[in-house]
Amino acid sequence: MTAEDYYKLGNSYRKKGDFKHAIDSYNEAIALDPNSPAVEAKRMLESIFAYYCKDMYNP
Repeated sequence: MTAEDYYKLGNSYRKKGDFKHAIDSYNEAIALDPNSPAVEAKRMLESIFAYYCKDMYNP
């Protein structure tokens, strides 16, 4: 598979809500092509996971 294939596979996993497999696929794409759009897609997913809003946990 090519980096583009892994990127597309990651996108399909992401749309299904399977974020672990999406990140794994993006990592494969990045390993094959460090300039792949998977770099930005992975960064966005990691940003979502890192989001923290103290007001959500302190009603």
